[in-house]
Amino acid sequence: MSERLQRLRTRLGEMGLDALLVSTPENRRWLSGFTGSAGWLLITSTEALLATDFRYVEQAGQQAPAFRVVRITGSYEWLPKLLQETGVRRVGFEAGHVTVATYQALVQALKDAQAREVSLQATQGVVEALRMKKDPGELALIAQAVRICDLALQEVAPTIREGETERAVAWRLEKAMRELGAEGLAFETIVASGPNSALPHHRPSDRPIQAGEPIVIDFGARYQGYCADITRTFCLGPAPETFRRVYDIVLTAQLTALATIQEGMKAGDADRIARKVIEDAGYTENFGHSLGHGIGLAVHEAPRLGPGSETPLEEGTVFTVEPGIYISGWGGVRIEDTVVLEKGRVRSLTSLPKREDPLGLGS
Repeated sequence: MSERLQRLRTRLGEMGLDALLVSTPENRRWLSGFTGSAGWLLITSTEALLATDFRYVEQAGQQAPAFRVVRITGSYEWLPKLLQETGVRRVGFEAGHVTVATYQALVQALKDAQAREVSLQATQGVVEALRMKKDPGELALIAQAVRICDLALQEVAPTIREGETERAVAWRLEKAMRELGAEGLAFETIVASGPNSALPHHRPSDRPIQAGEPIVIDFGARYQGYCADITRTFCLGPAPETFRRVYDIVLTAQLTALATIQEGMKAGDADRIARKVIEDAGYTENFGHSLGHGIGLAVHEAPRLGPGSETPLEEGTVFTVEPGIYISGWGGVRIEDTVVLEKGRVRSLTSLPKREDPLGLGS
């Protein structure tokens, strides 16, 4: 934690800020270790404070020993008091997380305390940028979350039967992840069959799964706070020609990206690698989302691997590679791995097979 705090303090100095008020749960946890659902961090050049209410004071003391824990109530009177104690004036806040109502309450608290010398400065992505590069401990936790997913799908997929509902498959997969050690889901499991698989974020329904149609399963485990995100597409029984053709295009796009992405490349250029394969195959309008996204304490975090993204991909960055083709009325195909940039190249953390009939369901 001390190394993370020092990196943040260096960044605050570059920005001309005396302190940062941290409210985003993932940022709060990454900097302090505190996992409670309510609280604020105030990071200055010399101090680290954690302000939380009665419910979490003892927990905060145990989880964040490097922080001075301050007990607060529902009002924001604590803010001007802490700012006065620390002597800071230019205070950044996380504009992407703080609501308008909360901002107004913070400003009012400063006015009521006549703290005219204090100014609140909106910031965007300060801690998120630091979180992009994962340390070995973080990488190990993500790898374990991925391993849980791999084992869960290997267990559940061969048992899927025609007539079983999407919802039933999702439940069995979630149960398997829990039994394999997941502390929870990284996000709501997607099981989309037939025409439903043309909806990238379809929610499992009571639709019976049928043979010969696409089945998209997008799922993730959470392990000690860190997330995995994996997608596989297959069908029950022999694969029709349309499925084989679309699947091959998507797989080619993903494998090309995995083989070509390298350290220092802009995230938007990484997206372009896979997108060109799909466009050249005539499916330009059928790939409407980004190639991928960063993953860690949040299932979607920086960087965004999408068109126009200028973020350079750095060593130690963990992200997804998930091209897809979606055809209304027929279905879709998406293939997704969680990967890490190591020694300048991509290494997949996902070990599930990806070739046609990847889990042996066509027999």
